[in-house]
Amino acid sequence: MKGSKRAKAAPLAARRAYPRLTLDDRRGIERGLDGGESMREIARRLGRPPSTVTREVKRNRVYLRPRGMEGERFPAEGPDGLCGLLARSPGVCNGCRKRACGCSRTPKAVYRAARAHALADEELRGARRGVDETEEGMAMKLEVIRSDLARGLSPEQIAATRPSLGVSKSTIYRWADEGYGGMSNMELRRKVGYKPRRRKVPRRPTPHSDRRSHAAFLALPRDARDGRWEMDTVEGRSGDSAVVLTLLNRATRFQLALPMAAQTSAETVRALGALRALLGEDGVRRVFAVVLTDNGSEFADEAGIAAALCERPGETRLFYCDPMRSDQKGSCERNHVEIRKLLPKGRGISFDRLAPADCALLMSHVNSEPRGSLAFMCPSAMLLAAYGGDARALLDGLGVEVLDPSELDLTPGCIERARAERGDGPLAG
Repeated sequence: MKGSKRAKAAPLAARRAYPRLTLDDRRGIERGLDGGESMREIARRLGRPPSTVTREVKRNRVYLRPRGMEGERFPAEGPDGLCGLLARSPGVCNGCRKRACGCSRTPKAVYRAARAHALADEELRGARRGVDETEEGMAMKLEVIRSDLARGLSPEQIAATRPSLGVSKSTIYRWADEGYGGMSNMELRRKVGYKPRRRKVPRRPTPHSDRRSHAAFLALPRDARDGRWEMDTVEGRSGDSAVVLTLLNRATRFQLALPMAAQTSAETVRALGALRALLGEDGVRRVFAVVLTDNGSEFADEAGIAAALCERPGETRLFYCDPMRSDQKGSCERNHVEIRKLLPKGRGISFDRLAPADCALLMSHVNSEPRGSLAFMCPSAMLLAAYGGDARALLDGLGVEVLDPSELDLTPGCIERARAERGDGPLAG
C-alpha cells in the first residue's frame, strides 16, 4: 500500500513544476473574472493552483477609477473605505453587476490581461538587474572603463580592445546609463550635428571638365572607386584664414589632415605638393590613384591639383562631385567627426595657430583608433598593409605614429597638453 501511494504521488509532484503565466493564461483569468467565476473554477480550467490565480489577480490588478490613476497598479491592501468586493476575493470589479448600471463607488480596480502581462514583464526585468561580480572585480572593471571613456574611446572600442574585461558594448552603455561607479552618459561620445557655415558671399561651383565629372567617376572599375581618396577642408572659428585639408582613403579609413594657411586653390596645390615631395612621383601615383572632391573654390585649380597628383596626359586621377552633392563623398564628411573630437567647434579654437606638429598628433591618434568597420584594426595599420613602403614613407614624413589603444587620447586636451610641453600657447582664446 505504501508503495502504491508513493507511485501515485509522483505525477502530483510533477504537476507542481508550473511554468510562468502566459498572456493566454492571463486572458483566461480575465474572461473568468468577467464571467463571475471563482478563483478555484478559473484555476481548475487553466490547470493551475488556486493560490497562483489569487496571487496573480491581487498582484497585477490596476486602477479603473479615479481616472488620473487608471492603469496604475492597485495596492495590495487598498485604501480606506474600500468596497467590500475589492476587500475580499476576487478583489476586482470585473464580475460586479453594479458596473453595468454605473457604480459610483471609488476607487475601482480591474484585472486586464494585457496590462497585467506588461506589469509582470517589467517586474521580471527589474529582478534581473544588477551585476554578477565581486566587489573588487567590479571596481577594477569600472576603473578601466572610466579611464578609457575619459580618453575618448567609445564603449564599442573598449569592449573590442579589452576582451579580458568580459563586458559587451551594451553592458558599458547600460552601466553608464545606470550610474555605476559614478559614470554618466555625459562621459560618452555623442553624435553632434554641425550647422552649415554661413557665408557673406555665396561660393560659386568650380567649373571642371566633363572627364572629371561624378558620372565619369562612376564609370571607373569598382576596385578603383573603392580605393579612392575623398578630399575636403575643415574650417576653424569664424574669422580664421587657415583651414585643414583632409584626404580620407575610402578603403583603409586613413585620414590625412594637412594645415593650409588659407582656403585657396594655391594652398591646396602647395599642400598636395608636399605629399609629392615625400613620396616622389611614382609613390604619389601608386597611393593617390583616384581622388574625389567637391566644387569648393579651394579646389578650383583643376590643372594645378591634377599636376600635384602626377596625372599624365590621357589619364584622369582627379574627379569632382556634382554641385551641391557633398553626400557623394560622404565617408570624408562623416569622418570629420573624428577630427572634431580633438578640434571641436564652439570652443574658440583658432586654426590660424595650428602647427604641423599639432596635425601630426591629431593624425596619430585619429588613425590609431580601432574601427568596427575594419574588424577593430586601426586605419594606420590598414594603410601600411595596403601600401607598404609608400605608406611608411608617408607616415614618417608627416610625423604620424601608430599608437597602442592604451595610449589614445581622443579629447580636446590632447593637443593643448602637447602644445604646452613644446612651449606653444593654447589654440583657444
